[in-house]
Amino acid sequence: MDLLGLLRKRKSIRTYTDAPVTDEHIGKILQAALLAPSSRAFYPAEFIVVRDREMLSRLAMTKAGGSAMLKEAGAAVVVIGDSKKSDAWIEDCSICLTNMMLQAAEMGIGSCWSQIRNRASSEENVTADEYLHTLLDIPEQYSVEAILSLGFPDVDPGEKELPDTDSPKVHYGRF
Repeated sequence: MDLLGLLRKRKSIRTYTDAPVTDEHIGKILQAALLAPSSRAFYPAEFIVVRDREMLSRLAMTKAGGSAMLKEAGAAVVVIGDSKKSDAWIEDCSICLTNMMLQAAEMGIGSCWSQIRNRASSEENVTADEYLHTLLDIPEQYSVEAILSLGFPDVDPGEKELPDTDSPKVHYGRF
């Protein structure tokens, strides 16, 4: 499959079957993240793989909305960035997440990005980032960008239409 085909195939998936996400699947997804480019080659992104059902249920409660799918996911990857290592940790983590979503889609695994940075927790007076720092024993210098849920889709999501480059969103030469 070419890259445009893969991009058309990738969609956010929030409901999953019970089919296991294997160690081999996780390994390839992590390799895709570790191959991501990094600003000034600082590589501040790190990853916490969660497979334990109880912990996935607790991750599902990270936010009031937008993290419930983690309860039924086969696995999750919490993407954190060392904010002391690089001022571009947000961008670097985001590129890693994109690579992971594309690798998952290539293997037929669904994924969904649950944004954590700048989001409120389901717990009162606690940010989603603070909730995860406590839950996962994340050191202070790290910030959480997002959680990526992983699992085999329970329905075929189909493909996106190939967009036309003659779009009001595309500008040539100047805005």
